[in-house]
Amino acid sequence: MANFKIQNKADYEQSFQESVNQPEAFWNSIADNYTWRKKWDKTLEWNFTDPDVKWFINGKLNITENCLDRHLEQRGNKIALIWEPNDPKEMSIRYTYRELHSHVCRMANVLKKLGVTKGDRVCIYLPMIPELAFAVLACARLGAVHSVVFAGFSVNALADRIQDSGCKLVITSDGLNRGAKQIPVKSVVDEAIASCPLVEKVLVVNRLNWPIQMKDGRDIWYHEALSHEGDSCQATEMDSEDQLFILYTSGSTGKPKGVVHTCGGYMVYVGYTFQNVFQYNESDIYWCTADIGWITGHSYILYGPLLQGATTLMFEGVPTFPDPGRFWQVIDKHSVNSFYTAPTAIRSLMASGVDHVLAYSLHSLKVLGSVGEPINEEAWHWYHTHVGKGRCPLVDTWWQTETGGIMISALAGISDLKPAHAGLPLPGIQTLLVDNEGNEITGEGVEGYLCIKFPWPSMIRTTYGDHERCRQTYFSNYKNLYFTGDGARREEGGIYRIIGRVDDVINVSGHRFGTAEIENAINQNKKVVESAVVGFPHDIKGQGIYAYVILGEGASNDNHTRDEIVESVVEYIGRIAKPDKIQFVSGLPKTRSGKIMRRILRKIAEGDTSSLGDTSTLLDPLIVDEIANGRL
Repeated sequence: MANFKIQNKADYEQSFQESVNQPEAFWNSIADNYTWRKKWDKTLEWNFTDPDVKWFINGKLNITENCLDRHLEQRGNKIALIWEPNDPKEMSIRYTYRELHSHVCRMANVLKKLGVTKGDRVCIYLPMIPELAFAVLACARLGAVHSVVFAGFSVNALADRIQDSGCKLVITSDGLNRGAKQIPVKSVVDEAIASCPLVEKVLVVNRLNWPIQMKDGRDIWYHEALSHEGDSCQATEMDSEDQLFILYTSGSTGKPKGVVHTCGGYMVYVGYTFQNVFQYNESDIYWCTADIGWITGHSYILYGPLLQGATTLMFEGVPTFPDPGRFWQVIDKHSVNSFYTAPTAIRSLMASGVDHVLAYSLHSLKVLGSVGEPINEEAWHWYHTHVGKGRCPLVDTWWQTETGGIMISALAGISDLKPAHAGLPLPGIQTLLVDNEGNEITGEGVEGYLCIKFPWPSMIRTTYGDHERCRQTYFSNYKNLYFTGDGARREEGGIYRIIGRVDDVINVSGHRFGTAEIENAINQNKKVVESAVVGFPHDIKGQGIYAYVILGEGASNDNHTRDEIVESVVEYIGRIAKPDKIQFVSGLPKTRSGKIMRRILRKIAEGDTSSLGDTSTLLDPLIVDEIANGRL
């Protein structure tokens, strides 16, 4: 029988072998550690052709009973959630499991009063405040499907997500704090839902005490609605395969896709991976710096830690406010033991100098983690040496929105560490590398496309409202395989190094953007005829966004036009997707069939013009030299 907690290398080896030889028995024994209202009839049905994957069939549960209720007897007075505000002068707030349970039940009662029932979609567009955690868990308690949208996305991006998922309720706030800025939030929602007729109600949390417009009959203040509600709310019984949440992620086409995760399998996997990757102990304080608007926040701020009865920290602010020592100050203030952040944050803090780190003791730290993109060796060593003092294992985790939880990683204090290498697959994850034709590449010291040949409980079930897109994106490239979209190298001992995306997706600070999505936003500008976007190496972000833009007749190729184009992107997607470089060109390298050769544009953006390959077959080969000579 598989051990829920892996304690040494022998445990890992045994668990991994069990998970490959008897995967259903392996996952049965892991799932038995959770509370089920009715045990499943069958563990797994699957095919990767349709695709159709079902785990723990006919099992009945509610994930919040596992996150909250089952801890009340033994851990009711244990701190479940620590909220650290943007401004260090403002008081942090600590919630015990009993208090968090009460807040979630009260918010669930508010939502119920507003007509939210099982299966309804609820859009949550909130800053990193406690009510965001309450809202996510309250939806799950009622069986409503939550769709959290990062509160930095633009009006158009928000409207697209609300429309696509057919949300009937939006939960938002008056405004938000981000570093030195205060940003309006409710006004973005007002503008977005003007084109979303299905939205019936807007629930507004008061964060900044701003005077805002409230529409009679539609908009409700959360604190006013809350005053009428008690703290008892029966959890709705859910089927294991009922939808838990939708989370939108960018792909290689312009339209974001709504990744759907379900209740049972997601619960089983994220609790298991949280426990083992971070080697969580009962008294540890754990902090993941992600926003809950991303999958990392869903799985490793809320669900994973709470499933294991952990103390999880949620941070409203940014790493550089009021100064670049803020992360380290928070670690010392709350005696954080496990710290999970992104390479982008580490690189930006490296650039600020080591003195900001040395000003704090960081003696409480036991485990470091990295997430969002492969961490480069320089950042790995800086993080390990200066933050972890050379004594904290650093787990470099690889996974995706679509996988639900961590797939390839060292296990803290158990696995051997190799800088900039993710490590070995977790038990239950059957990885392989393939060539262009889908033939498996065996051995060590080899590179290929990273695929997975057997289902795992928290994998994507569909893309909301468009199952064919799910099939095309993840299951059509190679027969009977889930294709991750990443290239990887398998090194000695079977450990993996992730090379990066092989499709038209740019990974900016750990956030994925489809090139088509950004091009669509650029092309909204009336001065633009056509554009092509590629990624290029960026010291802080990992990848930056390089845009090649053809202007219409009479348009000035000056910085004013560049600023206008940036504003188009900000308006249609959000500030996090704005191009770092915009080069004006007279044409783009295209094949005779009209396909833009982004491979060539990528090489030019990277400054690698010596290996552009044969350009003679292009519609206009001379354009390549012109673009290369004008490189920014």
